[in-house]
Amino acid sequence: MKTKDPVYQGCVELNTKQGNASLGLSSSISWNDDPKRMAFLFSRYKFVAKMLEGQDKVLEIGCGDAFASRVVMQHVRKLTATDYDPVFIQSANEIMSDPWIFECFVHDILMSPVGNGSFDAAYSLDVLEHMPVEQEYNYFSNISSSLSKNGIFIVGMPSLNSQKFASPRSKAGHINCKSSINLKKLCGRFFNNTFSFSMNDEVVHTGFHEMANYLFVVCCGPKSVSN
Repeated sequence: MKTKDPVYQGCVELNTKQGNASLGLSSSISWNDDPKRMAFLFSRYKFVAKMLEGQDKVLEIGCGDAFASRVVMQHVRKLTATDYDPVFIQSANEIMSDPWIFECFVHDILMSPVGNGSFDAAYSLDVLEHMPVEQEYNYFSNISSSLSKNGIFIVGMPSLNSQKFASPRSKAGHINCKSSINLKKLCGRFFNNTFSFSMNDEVVHTGFHEMANYLFVVCCGPKSVSN
């Protein structure tokens, strides 16, 4: 096949070489049910990517099918992605393609750290809201233990106030959403410095957090926490 405009011939050549790119399990259902959610998803990953620009070893906790993870990979030296569900890790590895190949494996962060303090940064998006409050300590302490002494951690989650607008499927899984103040306070138990951001649709800002749909906290300097 030859495109009429030769500028686009690369599209045909890539398709011939490796076929069209595939969506994974979680990205497919978003594309099917609510396509604009993909814009929000990529915007969250772009925020993480820019915050962690140039970091050496970066860990993703709760990657799902890792469809958007290559956005972060584009800006860091090495990305490692994990999820506790083998079904999603299988999907992530199946849709991975050159040149976007990164380590992706099953790990439950509630059970143990990853890498024993070897990561310069970590991030976890849309994970904490699925965990009971009593599991928060294991989540944060094992993430903290996965990081170097000057490590950075970014947590992102839907705001508590956004849940009145959430879909039934989201509400069923979102058992632990928080306000910006409470999320920052929780992060402060485990990190020396914390910085809060709000997000509405694809726009990240420092505006009135009570009207935010989504929350980020950027955490720096893991503490040694015994309880």
